[in-house]
Amino acid sequence: MSGLQVASVYIAINILILIWLAVRVVSRRRSGKISLGDGGSDDLAVAIRVHGNATEYIPAMMIGLLVLAFLESPVWSLHGLGITFTIGRLMHVIGMGSGPIIFRQLGVMLTWLSMVIVSLAILYVAFT
Repeated sequence: MSGLQVASVYIAINILILIWLAVRVVSRRRSGKISLGDGGSDDLAVAIRVHGNATEYIPAMMIGLLVLAFLESPVWSLHGLGITFTIGRLMHVIGMGSGPIIFRQLGVMLTWLSMVIVSLAILYVAFT
């Protein structure tokens, strides 16, 4: 697999995560007959926030993976960053739902860690 193919796999998976989270918001809107906002529904408010959080982090990380792929970073590094980030995002969703809060905390840590590493790796590769 080339670096671009590896990045493409994680981009596709994370797009599917975004779609899944959007469907969760829409289904809660429909069941509560809520068109705008959260209508006072805590369940909908959480779903909106989880989706919003994903839309804040996923695009930047996927661009980072793509840039590293174009800079011909090792395939193993792209897999490591992609897996770490994606697991972090899924853990965050679980922790924001009915799962233990530790999942949310670990999810944030894995998300941030992978994003810091991808940004530092881009800088390193760009200047060497």
